[in-house]
Amino acid sequence: MSVATLLNAFRHPARLPGDRVSLTAEGVSVRRGGRPVLAGVDLEVRPGEVLALVGPNGAGKSTLLAALCGDLPYEGTVRVDGLPLADWRPVELAMRRAILTQTHAVSFSFAVEDIVRMGRAPWIGTPLEDEDDAAVAAALADADAARFAGRPFPRLSGGEQARVALARVLAQRTPVVLLDEPTAALDVRHQELVFAVTRELAERGRSIVAVVHDLGLAAAHADRVAVLSDGRLTACGPPAEVLTADLLTEVYGHPIEVVPHPRTGRPLVLPLR
Repeated sequence: MSVATLLNAFRHPARLPGDRVSLTAEGVSVRRGGRPVLAGVDLEVRPGEVLALVGPNGAGKSTLLAALCGDLPYEGTVRVDGLPLADWRPVELAMRRAILTQTHAVSFSFAVEDIVRMGRAPWIGTPLEDEDDAAVAAALADADAARFAGRPFPRLSGGEQARVALARVLAQRTPVVLLDEPTAALDVRHQELVFAVTRELAERGRSIVAVVHDLGLAAAHADRVAVLSDGRLTACGPPAEVLTADLLTEVYGHPIEVVPHPRTGRPLVLPLR
């Protein structure tokens, strides 16, 4: 059997209707060294929304994202497109969800464009392979990385590397996008660019999950916010309902003030000083 025939036998993702849950966690728990770091998390991510995972250091945000990716052992069930992760072959999962990790190390001195093109690997031998060039060009433009497409990846600054890593994820063109601290190394302009891109993806029906440290960014851009504390899901809902002064003060162990933005009405989250 040829590679193309084998790949075409895989279950390609259909267009997800707007009311369909594309990613769910049911009773997800994780232990490390015998210590619980995530305990019984239930979560659903809907097509067409940006869901921000927030919480203090050690709350379990990145652990939950890794469990949703299937990148570490966990108890409970994670479903993608209605099926448990274990029911999908790796390439089938790669057609359905793209993952941006915190680290962007590359062993060889690949050019930026080649790094981004790696995001198209799941579609080799499928009809969507014809979109490779357009997908790579669009992803480089959306991540503001087109001007250094020919440069070796290791020679870029940390912020530039982060944008290239984002472009690789965008080029993959999956229904579900999982981002671990996508704005950590970026300046204000590019932080806003990242969330403008994620908002556009959500408006096209994609499901976006992002670990976000900056509560202001989560409040400004997320449709829903999931607050984690000590490995548990403390609250999940629209920013105005979840990001309250009382809850955040308790979770972060520091007095926090929340006031409405004078123009948008969205919460402005400020530590009391």
